[in-house]
Formats: sequence, structure tokens, C-alpha cells
Amino acid sequence: MVVIETNRLYLRCYKEDDFEGLHAIFSDPETMANYPAPFTIQETQNWIKRNEARYKNDGFGLWGVCLKATDELIGDCGLVKQTIDGTIEVEIGYHINKKYWSKGFASEAAMACKQFGFHHLGLQKLISIIDPNNLASIRVAEKIGFSKEREAFIFNKNHAIYAGFPT
Repeated sequence: MVVIETNRLYLRCYKEDDFEGLHAIFSDPETMANYPAPFTIQETQNWIKRNEARYKNDGFGLWGVCLKATDELIGDCGLVKQTIDGTIEVEIGYHINKKYWSKGFASEAAMACKQFGFHHLGLQKLISIIDPNNLASIRVAEKIGFSKEREAFIFNKNHAIYAGFPT
């Protein structure tokens, strides 16, 4: 089931056979440089299960990002509830296979998720939690119209919170 469609991509709920493609992304040290460590097999399996629970409980989560031209899974992008300083916020998160970096796919998928959050879900604010050293993710947040709102101590270290609002 397609959840969101763009010019070049479609985003859909994870499928059983997505594990291999997702684990290739999450186990890569370069891709996961801003996480505590690359994911183990179990951590990738847990990631998929958590998002399947989010689809059921929240009506959204991180979705598989697929190329329309080939149906290849190239990453994930979506909306995730996060607690920041005691407040529940909805974050746009994204991970793209490094062989597809610098082609605009993260920005395209994130923009579609932004529109989904504001226009379909009626949210009044979306955020992205970004390691201040992750310049590529900062550029994606800025391309979709987010700006730095503040810093917060999250996941055991300081992160920048980029925020966007409906226009």
C-alpha cells in the first residue's frame, strides 16, 4: 500500500522482505556516523517492529522509500513521535542508502512527509532532531523550510531541533 507518492518516489509501510535493504543502510558505519553505532541484525529487526507498531498505534511511522522507476527500497522517511523536554513532538526522520546520497531523494521524501503531516494529519508543527555535525541532514531540513529552533539534550547528547510550521 502506497502511503505517499512524489515525482520519483513512493513511500509505503515496511514489508517483510525489507529487512535486507534496511539492514544494509543501518549497518553501514558511514550512514550511521551520527548514531551511537551501526545497527546489529537485532536492532534492525526491532526498528522494523517499532515502526509497524507505530503504523497501528499512531497512524504513521517511518515508511520505506522506494524508487518509482525500479521499485527498489532506497531508505526510509516518515513521522515519529518523540518526547522533547517533556513535550510530545512529531519528527520527520530520514535515512537514505549512501549510494543515493546527493540526488535530492531525502529532501523529496521529507517534503512529502511534511505535507502529509500538515495537510493530512492536521499537525501544527513538525521537527527534525539533528546532530549538529550532520550537515547533510541540516541541509535537508532547511530545504524543506525548517529552521533551527533550539538545542536539546536528547539520546545522551546535544542535538539541534529544526522546526517547521504549516504555511
